[in-house]
Amino acid sequence: MNINTVIRGDDHIMNTPKQILLYKSLGSPLPLFGHVPMVLGKDRARFSKRHGAVSVTAYRDMGYLPDAMLNYLVRLGWSHGDQEFFTRKELIEVFDIEHIGRSAGVFDPDKLLALNADHIMATPPNRLIKPLAPFLKEYGIDIHEGLFIERVIKTLSARSKTLKDMAADALFYFHDNISYEQKAAQKFFKPAALEPMRLLIDRLEALEEFTEENLEGAFKTVMAQCGLKLGKIAQPVRLALTGKTASPGIFEITSIIGKERVISRLKKAIRFIEAKPR
Repeated sequence: MNINTVIRGDDHIMNTPKQILLYKSLGSPLPLFGHVPMVLGKDRARFSKRHGAVSVTAYRDMGYLPDAMLNYLVRLGWSHGDQEFFTRKELIEVFDIEHIGRSAGVFDPDKLLALNADHIMATPPNRLIKPLAPFLKEYGIDIHEGLFIERVIKTLSARSKTLKDMAADALFYFHDNISYEQKAAQKFFKPAALEPMRLLIDRLEALEEFTEENLEGAFKTVMAQCGLKLGKIAQPVRLALTGKTASPGIFEITSIIGKERVISRLKKAIRFIEAKPR
């Protein structure tokens, strides 16, 4: 078959002398044989399904990027100084067989997850649209290339460990029927939040351009009128817009959601607060 190099796990060393004899008996040129250490689980036992050794498509379905998987597997048994993060182009440029390790690599799912987060953060938003699409499709959301989804991804890429995480965290951008976290609503949806939210609606309705800069100015005006710091206004507003207390920057998400939808969600939150028993 004209194979000139065989690189495989060191569990095949016992087979190699027999195969060399077969090559010689057949009068075929010997390939170069190389044996590399096995991958072990965290318990130092041979890697198996109980350690998470599933197919690469299963990792894809869990929201791992191909380049992150490649990066982790290459780095698991090979080194290039202390560098951990590699793009595919960098690996092609610097990989050499001489630096494959002599000891077994240990597969650590936590390290793979952290490296995947790094790759998500380093990938331009427009290149994440296609791989993200199937995960949003599970929620009944179809996305297409464009500025809106790129802006959404940009706000979430530094916060997402997997594409599955990103899809779940992106839902508030698409669904206007926001459900509020119960504990958060008890803490932040109080009568004291009503005046700042009404004043903010007035300021937002007057804005011609819904830019982050203009939104920050609107918030500051309300802060000055009410004598409140940003957190006292931003947290009830964040909850009204996302249903949660943790999200990307308040000015970013407000700008992306858009004027009409933001005002609608704020009015809904006001009605919710007014309807709460006191």
